[in-house]
Amino acid sequence: MRNAFKGHKADPQTVSLIITYSLAKALAISPLEIYKMPTSLVLDLLRVHFVAEELKAEEIDKAMSKAK
Repeated sequence: MRNAFKGHKADPQTVSLIITYSLAKALAISPLEIYKMPTSLVLDLLRVHFVAEELKAEEIDKAMSKAK
């Protein structure tokens, strides 16, 4: 599972669990709610979360660079 989190090839069940876990944590909702959503919505929300996290990381990097 660790390798799957790092982007290595994984079986569909592991990928599904990682997506469910990640989105449930990001939205602070039950994983059961994720299973009720259409797949397209889950993937769209996951993409939005990924971009938001990228932007957050960029801002942190900028702040750390300024602090040096």
